[in-house]
Amino acid sequence: MKLQMIGLSHHNASVEIRERLAFSPDQAQEALKTFRSRFPDIESVLLSTCNRTEIYTAALDGNLCPTHHDMVQFWAEFHQLEAKDVFDNVLERTGEDVVRHLFTVAASLDSMVVGEAQILSQVKQAYELSTQIDSAGTLTHSCFQAAIRVAKRVSNETTIHKKRVSIPSVAVSDFASNVFDRFDDKNVLIIGAGEMAEETSRYLLDVGAKEFTVVNRSLERAERLAATFAGKALHWDQLHEAVIAADLIVSTTGATEPIIRLEEYKQLEAARFQRTLFVLDLAIPRDFDPRIAERVGVYLFSIDDLRQTCDKNRAAREREWPKAERIIEDETAKFMADLNHRATAPTIRRLKQRSDELKDEELKRLLNKLGDIDPRIADEIIRSFDRLVNKLLHPPLESLRDEAGSASSDSLLDALKRLFRLYD
Repeated sequence: MKLQMIGLSHHNASVEIRERLAFSPDQAQEALKTFRSRFPDIESVLLSTCNRTEIYTAALDGNLCPTHHDMVQFWAEFHQLEAKDVFDNVLERTGEDVVRHLFTVAASLDSMVVGEAQILSQVKQAYELSTQIDSAGTLTHSCFQAAIRVAKRVSNETTIHKKRVSIPSVAVSDFASNVFDRFDDKNVLIIGAGEMAEETSRYLLDVGAKEFTVVNRSLERAERLAATFAGKALHWDQLHEAVIAADLIVSTTGATEPIIRLEEYKQLEAARFQRTLFVLDLAIPRDFDPRIAERVGVYLFSIDDLRQTCDKNRAAREREWPKAERIIEDETAKFMADLNHRATAPTIRRLKQRSDELKDEELKRLLNKLGDIDPRIADEIIRSFDRLVNKLLHPPLESLRDEAGSASSDSLLDALKRLFRLYD
């Protein structure tokens, strides 16, 4: 029985690397099918998000599992890359470390934004895809179902998911939500097309925003980001037109001076008909003249306004972190104990059954030979045989339980099967 994972994330790989080695949903399905055809006895689940890509594999017979090199070679071939391009950027985990890692990922303790809810749905989707195409199996079913349960426990028993710590998450959950009751009827304008713009847009999407417009100096980049949210892209010279139409603006450009000055906004103001305007100016230097905040109906927040809330939330979350880690460790230990029990239980059961059969045969032979004896003596003989068998079995079974889950457990289990001839 073996669990293993190779993968990369924002912890050890740049966004350029992550983009090259990621799998779209269609690619993930194709990759899992190809993997299954190459390794028919191996279970697999592929998790690919903007911040991580991980391939989980498992097998009841650990000897059948592909090697680290096999996994890397498969990944590289799928993306038509050199194996070294993958090998130099991925990490490997096996056994208990895989379980602990998956539980940590699902609970959003390993995310770029700790506590964000999106990763659990992504873990569920990865598992469901694997199940749909019959790529999952006994071990991966157990592992991923447990991970989903653990994530819910962390969410219910700690406040780690309730305190946003990233600038975009705080901007949406702590600021924009205080201005707007709903987002599905709001026109969202994204100015700039970098990571901050994309992350903030994802949070807005999560709270119900549907209408997105992207304006960027590079129309091509604007179109790429807009396509992510089924929005539209506009040329940079249409910026003023977009500001007039917007209800909520997220601005993240790298401009060295304001892109909307107070005088410019005053010229656009009449066309807005005093509609509320919420502006998240996440650029440094600021994109919007700070004096615009004084205009009627304008809620303008800069990155400094948000940072203080982030710091408070981070401190509150850090107090909850040990509690979340204890849950992960507790659940990992329980899962491994159950997994090891399932691995050794059939062998232990067969050994006890075989011992009882031999004991009963010898008891029957002895009691028949002794003939008509005092029932109390017969009962004592039976109890003596039982004690003898139990004492003989206790050391090997105790060793098997003690070694369960360790590197030597498979060889010990195999030795026990051979010594007592317990093979099916």
